[in-house]
This record gives sequence, structure tokens and C-alpha cells, in this order.
Amino acid sequence: MSRTKAAPADIARCLGIDEGDPCIRTAYEFLANGRPAQLSVSWEPMAITGDTPIVLPEMGPLAGQGVVERMRFFGIGIATAVEVRRPARAPPQAQANLLGISIGDQVLVIERTYYDGDGRAVETADITVPDVRWEVAYEFAVDPPEPA
Repeated sequence: MSRTKAAPADIARCLGIDEGDPCIRTAYEFLANGRPAQLSVSWEPMAITGDTPIVLPEMGPLAGQGVVERMRFFGIGIATAVEVRRPARAPPQAQANLLGISIGDQVLVIERTYYDGDGRAVETADITVPDVRWEVAYEFAVDPPEPA
């Protein structure tokens, strides 16, 4: 579900905008094998998408597409993504309910921010994964060395 919200201080810091600037906040629930796998809360500055047909991530011509595809649609190339793993913690009751875990279980939170080629943040998200059920693993492509 997406809605317009004023950027709180921590989100404004991640996006490089002023606290209170309008953003689109979208909450997602992801399933794997029919079980809750992760939650994600995404924030996009209205200054970037506000006057475009992709302002709402789940509506318009690229409904349901990822940030990279949606930004590319109107000429913004994503150059980097930075993910910061936060310490595991117990979830608030609402998150535990959505994830199907108890409040005594731990969750892993990853803060991910996408940047364009000029270093401008175009989206930030907090991704919450139930640590009791899932392991987070990364695979990175490596450019082959240039021929000598």
C-alpha cells in the first residue's frame, strides 16, 4: 500500500532531503513457499517521481516493477545500491504478526538505498527478515579482468 507521507528525520537523512519533504511510502509483504519471508517499507522522494506516471510503485505503466526499471522509464539510471545490515532485534508486535513469528524471535533489518549516477538517493527501504526462518545470502557479479 502506497501513500504520501512527510519524510521523518531518519528517512530524510538516507535520501539527502529535508525532514518533512513529501515522499511516497510503500509497505510490502513478501511470501516464500506460502510463508511470510520479509517486510519492506520503501520511501521515494516526490521531488523525483511526483510529476511522473510512476509516482505510485504499484500503479501506472510499470506497476510492480522494481526501482531500477521504474527510474529508467523516465531517464534516471541507477548506479549503485548500498545495503547496511542493522543489528538483529526483537520485532514490534505488528511486525511479528505480519511475519508469523513471536515477539521474542529476532528479525534482521537491512537498510537499502539506491543512488543515481550523480550520487542522488532515489529510494530507500528498510527490509525486515525473520531471522528464525531465513538466512540472508548475497551473490555479486564480478566483471572479468580486461585482456592483457
